[in-house]
Amino acid sequence: MSIKDPSRQLAEDWWETRIIDMQPGVIRYRGYPVEELIGNVGFAQMIWLMLRGELPSRGQADLLEAALMAAVDHGPQAPSIAIARMATTCGVGLNSAMASAVNVLGDVHGGAGEQAVELYLDIASRVDAGTAMAQAVEQALDAFVDAHGKFISGFGHRFHPVDPRTAPLLALVDRAATEGIVDGRFAMIGRAVEACLEARKGKRIPMNIDGATAVIYAELGFPPPLARGLFCLSRSVGILAHAWEQTQQGGRNKGPIPRQFIGSYSGHPPRSLKETP
Repeated sequence: MSIKDPSRQLAEDWWETRIIDMQPGVIRYRGYPVEELIGNVGFAQMIWLMLRGELPSRGQADLLEAALMAAVDHGPQAPSIAIARMATTCGVGLNSAMASAVNVLGDVHGGAGEQAVELYLDIASRVDAGTAMAQAVEQALDAFVDAHGKFISGFGHRFHPVDPRTAPLLALVDRAATEGIVDGRFAMIGRAVEACLEARKGKRIPMNIDGATAVIYAELGFPPPLARGLFCLSRSVGILAHAWEQTQQGGRNKGPIPRQFIGSYSGHPPRSLKETP
């Protein structure tokens, strides 16, 4: 048995990974040869395999796929989509347009799902510690507001009085719970948050797409940061579609508003250097 040179071993261990075994003529993802995966494993299943190390059940994969599908796009008024289209008119390629868009999926635009999972997990941990559900929701909401401000991630929508994506997603979770695929705990928690917000505000503040997908990601056991990562994967589909459409439509250097409209100026009145002492 040959012993590897220590320097070579150091180099080969530099990017040690459990994700892929890639050698000349060999590609294995988490141990599975790629030639067996091709044609037998779908994209949602592959995402799960890459992130979690094992293949999901069919029911788990179906829930993940539904969450990914539901959040692919929300129109050019979404900053990430608008940025992708503007970037394309600047002459960059699709990859650059997509990167520009994904880079703005931060805490405010793109991070709501991650924050909603954190909220749900906080409530669950309080319940596990012996706090009644209603009280746990109240306490967790207070803590969330202290940390993030008055907007509760995953609830309410600036465009939709009722987000049309929420009910179908929750229905899938409910069905999966009856089939034993998930336990339905986080669907119950999400609905409890919705009820608590209505009692506090005196009006309904419905769960939105971020709250609904957060229910799914929490039910499936994904940690909060991956909720944002999965949203980035999902929204990248819409970003790509809009960037490609803009290349077909043409246009050069399109800004955020038509050029006949000039942004309001609120600075110093007109003046001249000649008048400056």
